[in-house]
Amino acid sequence: MIPMVDLKLQYHQLQSEIDAAVAEVLESTAFILGPNVRSFEEEAASYLGVEYAVGCASGTDALHLALLAAGIGPGDEVITSAFTFIATAEAIAYVGATPVFVDIDERTMNLDLEAVARAIGKKTRAVLPVHLFGQPVDMAELTMLAEKHGLTIVEDCAQSFGADIAGRQTGSFGIAGCFSFFPSKNLGCYGDGGLITTSSERIRDHLLSLRNHGSSQRYHHQEIGYNSRLDEIQAAILRVKLRHIDRFNQERRRVAHRYNELLADTGITTPFEDGIGTHVFHQYTLRSPRRDAIMKALQAREIACAIYYPVPLHRQEVFADVCENVSLPVTEAVAADCFSLPIYPEMSDEQIVTVTDTIRSALD
Repeated sequence: MIPMVDLKLQYHQLQSEIDAAVAEVLESTAFILGPNVRSFEEEAASYLGVEYAVGCASGTDALHLALLAAGIGPGDEVITSAFTFIATAEAIAYVGATPVFVDIDERTMNLDLEAVARAIGKKTRAVLPVHLFGQPVDMAELTMLAEKHGLTIVEDCAQSFGADIAGRQTGSFGIAGCFSFFPSKNLGCYGDGGLITTSSERIRDHLLSLRNHGSSQRYHHQEIGYNSRLDEIQAAILRVKLRHIDRFNQERRRVAHRYNELLADTGITTPFEDGIGTHVFHQYTLRSPRRDAIMKALQAREIACAIYYPVPLHRQEVFADVCENVSLPVTEAVAADCFSLPIYPEMSDEQIVTVTDTIRSALD
């Protein structure tokens, strides 16, 4: 059996460090917004090259709170991708704004920036790019476009921790960057967790209030806030794993490039790296008109595989009212034939060969 990600293997490799960190938290009994949360925020901000990082309860909350702090609300439109997890657009709806879905680039599967430019209208206030599967969006071009039209950028970095563009980390380009620490992420904790990055002191202060019941001073509440705090135990785990993130990402790239090598002559469309940024391969996503046959063969050998994402957001029932006449042909074509293979830092070459041999057999 080959899983999509082997969290147990990674835990066993880091067990002594993680167990010691968790035991220290339990012994301290400082469970809420304690020293590990503060230290992780400082360490993550330093790694990501931003002034501030604010922990929160999940990646979804990171998006929600970041949009609130950026002043996005009812009557505003936010341009984003329909080829992503629903949390991206959910957060836009949470603040009362309207998601405007545009098509993607066929090769990178990220936002088509020409489509973004065409979609800008009088109500457009922000763009929410998704660094999908670990491939950075071309932030230099997007930043120029946003500045030209006076738009705010909030980055969805849920799948791109450690990805950079010429040495500058994703999450450092917009007014805010939003990260998820769901267990399967490149940097994952052992539950839910999220982080918002910013270099704006005003945004940082607002986020600190929003995540803690709208309070910046105990029992004094300036606004309606939320209970969205990063857990102290999860922060301790993340501090351990942050020390290994570059190695984790290098190993993911090793696996991806080995897949590319072994699948080069199969006719399958392997992930495209545009050279603009460093892809960290949160997912290894391919395209093939024979997807169903390939996935059936993999499943028969107990090799995990998945489709991210089978139903684009503009085709989801929940967004039917705002997407009645929306047509995104590239997004729909990609959703119809894409699939993802197992990828994780600890994956062995033997496992990679088993996966690719199974695919080759399915194509014969």
